[in-house]
Amino acid sequence: MIRVAIQGATGYTALELLRILLRHPEVRVAALTSRTETGHVSEVHPSLTGRLDLKLENLSAEQLAERADVCFCCLPHVASMESIPKLLSAGLKVIDLSADYRLNDPAVYEQWYGHVHTDPTRLGSTPYGLPELFAARIPGQSLIANPGCYTSTAILALAPLLAGGYVEPTGIIIDAKSGVSGAGRAPKVNFLYSECNESISAYSVGNHRHTPEIEQVLSQASGQKVDVIFTPHLTPMDRGILATIYATPTGTATQAELLAAMRTYYAGKPFVRIVEHLPKTKDVSGTNYFDATVRVVRGKVLVLAVLDNLIKGAAGVAVQNFNLLCGFEETAGLLV
Repeated sequence: MIRVAIQGATGYTALELLRILLRHPEVRVAALTSRTETGHVSEVHPSLTGRLDLKLENLSAEQLAERADVCFCCLPHVASMESIPKLLSAGLKVIDLSADYRLNDPAVYEQWYGHVHTDPTRLGSTPYGLPELFAARIPGQSLIANPGCYTSTAILALAPLLAGGYVEPTGIIIDAKSGVSGAGRAPKVNFLYSECNESISAYSVGNHRHTPEIEQVLSQASGQKVDVIFTPHLTPMDRGILATIYATPTGTATQAELLAAMRTYYAGKPFVRIVEHLPKTKDVSGTNYFDATVRVVRGKVLVLAVLDNLIKGAAGVAVQNFNLLCGFEETAGLLV
C-alpha cells in the first residue's frame, strides 16, 4: 500500500481526490493538512462521515514524510511553490495541482500570475502531467505538474489536429464554459447563488492565466508555435466544462477523416472518447472521461469537448499521474 497525504484538504478538488483514493486498491490515506481548519475531516466534508477517520492538521514537510510516501499538493499558486521544495527535500514524491510548475519560463509565470517564482530551477524540467500526451515522462519522477481543467479540455481537443497538420496553429478561438466549482471553495461575491444563478458571463477576457499554458503545451505537442484566443465563461451549474473551439483547416479533410485522426491519436487512451454526437457535460459528470467530437462548418473546423472540471480536470488526472508514478494500472481507482 502506498501511503498518501493531501496538503490543503478542505477544497472541492481535495474532496474528489479523497473519494477516488478511498476506492483505490493500492492506497492508504495517511495524512490531511489544512492551514485554516482543524477537527475531523468529516466536519468539513460531511460526505466522508464514517469513511475516513482522520483529522485536519497543520503538519510540517518532515511530519508528512514520516506518515506518507506521496503528497498531493492542493494549495493555491504561490503557496504551492513555497511548500513543494520542502516536501521534496523531506523525501516525498509530489503531485502539484496548482499552476506553479506548469509553465517553463519564470518570466512568463511572473507576467501572468503577478509573482516572482521562488523555485525557478524546476520550471521546464518538471513533467507536465497530462498522461494522454506525456505518460512516458511521468514514471520515476519526484514532482509532477498537474494540468488545469480549462487547459486539459483545450489541449486534448486540439493536440491531434495540430500534431497531424489538419488545422492552422494560429487564429484558434477557444470558447469555454465552466461550472461554479471551478472557482474553488473560498467565498467570493461573484459566486454567490443570487449572483450567478440564471446568468452566464465571460471573465478574464484576453488575459486569462491559462492562455500561456495552453499555447506552451500545444506548441510542444505539435512542434510548431501555437497561438489561441481563450475566453472562459461562468455558467450556473456545479461542475463541468464545455469548450467550442474554432480552427482553420489546412486542407480538405472531411469530418469523418478528422474523427478518425483523433481516434487514432488517442488509441489505447482509456479516458478519451471521440464520439459522433454532440457531447454534453452531463455525459462525463462524476467521471474521468473526456468526450470530444469534430464538425466541419463553412470552411472552419469545430471541436466540441467536455470534461468534469473537478475530476478529469483536476483530481482524476492527478490519480492517473499517481498511478503512472507508482507503476499501477492507469485506470486504478478511476473506473466508475
